[in-house]
Amino acid sequence: MKAIYKKELKSYLTSMIGYIFIFFTLVMTGIYFTAYNLQSGYPIFGVTLSAVTFIFLIAVPILTMRVLAEERKQKTDQMLLTAPVSVSDIILGKYLALVTIYCIPTVIIGLYPLIMRMFGTVSLPMSYTALLGFFLLGCADIAIGVFLSSVTESQVIAAVLSFIVLFGCYVISGIASFFSQTAMASVLAFGVLVLLLAVIIYAMTKSSFVASVVGLAGEIIIAVVYMIKSSLFEGAIQKLLEIFNISSHLTTFIDGMLDLTGVVYFLSIVTVFLFLAMQSIVKRRWS
Repeated sequence: MKAIYKKELKSYLTSMIGYIFIFFTLVMTGIYFTAYNLQSGYPIFGVTLSAVTFIFLIAVPILTMRVLAEERKQKTDQMLLTAPVSVSDIILGKYLALVTIYCIPTVIIGLYPLIMRMFGTVSLPMSYTALLGFFLLGCADIAIGVFLSSVTESQVIAAVLSFIVLFGCYVISGIASFFSQTAMASVLAFGVLVLLLAVIIYAMTKSSFVASVVGLAGEIIIAVVYMIKSSLFEGAIQKLLEIFNISSHLTTFIDGMLDLTGVVYFLSIVTVFLFLAMQSIVKRRWS
């Protein structure tokens, strides 16, 4: 893993991608920091961090689009797949290299509260708790980008997929508001989700039997539960969609509270999507 980490880190520091990510992150954060905290004199640094979370929609796809997709396209992934290293070492080495690149602007941003303190009273614990949440949010988004880069050989497609997924997570609260909180609305929504799951399973396994069984079983379970206790579905789709509202878990950090639930949530996102990336690589290794 150490060799892969060094190789990936060097590749980002000797190409424009790493520097573009660092530059874009610092420029956008600097603009909001100047406007909110310096010119307006607002003493809460977390508000600036909360305002610039949209940068992940652009910066993360740019940073992660080539991490696995490029090697798959150039067939250099075959050397990795046949090398005496585990798939977990491959994914973790690449992911940690990306996180290291992300750490560079994060450390620089960490100087901003000290600059604010030169002009007034600023709560450093509150500021750095917000920065921790901001860092964890970025790590979670990067893990999503790594997974999506593993499912295609096109950097452009990987970047577009990452943008779409991250944008969906960013506006998930607005999407949830379009659904009625009635039980029937949730049943219909879950029914559609089960069908989508069946389609995804078919695309991954090419087995119509497995996809059909999963889809049919899912629809039957939904129907049975609805007939037994329909109240369970009231507002259920909103609760499900809220799970994917990654940015919402940043709020408590912005308020200066070290939310262990939020830490576990972000680490869970990282773990799940890195695991999915590993499974994507394993599938190619045995195919």
